[in-house]
Amino acid sequence: MTTSPSTEPISLLGIPLDANSSFLAGCALGPDAIRGALHSTSGNDANEASVHVTPLLDDVGDVALSNERGSHPDADAITEAVRAQLAAQRQLISIGGDHSVTYPILRAFREVHDDLTVVHIDAHPDMYDDLDGNPLSHASPFARALEDGCMTRLVQLGIRTATQHSVDQAERWGVSMITPRRVSDFDPSSLSGPIYFSLDLDGLDPSCAPGVSHHEPGGLTVREVLDIIDALPGPIVGADVVELNPTRDLVDMTAMVGAKFVKELAGAMLARR
Repeated sequence: MTTSPSTEPISLLGIPLDANSSFLAGCALGPDAIRGALHSTSGNDANEASVHVTPLLDDVGDVALSNERGSHPDADAITEAVRAQLAAQRQLISIGGDHSVTYPILRAFREVHDDLTVVHIDAHPDMYDDLDGNPLSHASPFARALEDGCMTRLVQLGIRTATQHSVDQAERWGVSMITPRRVSDFDPSSLSGPIYFSLDLDGLDPSCAPGVSHHEPGGLTVREVLDIIDALPGPIVGADVVELNPTRDLVDMTAMVGAKFVKELAGAMLARR
């Protein structure tokens, strides 16, 4: 006998921030691009498990931001918006925006979960202590989150540009950093407790996701990422899909990939409550 997934809505929160990007602006346009792809008539509302997930996404709009580099008020506004959704006992998928948004998101999750595991897909470790004089850079969210004790475990998949500083940071914090060549070594059964999933679209190979600011060849495929999502034991309490830059996209290809991940993450959240 199979159990139907819960039909309680999942909140969808847009975070239009790109001022903390180190190379190109454009990610602030990401939330609306993913929304457009989610509701495009080129696809439908169902995920791969044939659950009509899009109607179960409660779009709560965008966080109001100044979109200023290194802005602590912007970070605080993100934390407060996420805190409000968690207070309503909602699971949450955030759509960015650059990857700097993940640190203020995790600050809110820390208040609810003291045993959080973060699974992070990216080309980059994003653990710089400080990049270009901006500690809130999109290259630093996991350094800040680890310093603040936002998680008990961080597993990074798809990393292929780790500097020696990043390797040192991983050793310092006990981070599991897995390259694309070794992604099959990832053992989801080793995870326990609540899981937060952070997906930087440049973790994929540029052939799958050209609409990102940092093209780093040799990345994961869409199917590899979907298989990782499918294998997570849950409960998956939150997720973000970040770094879509529509100004670099081709025929909305990466927006559709981002929307696909939102649907599959929603389905995984519903199935593993």
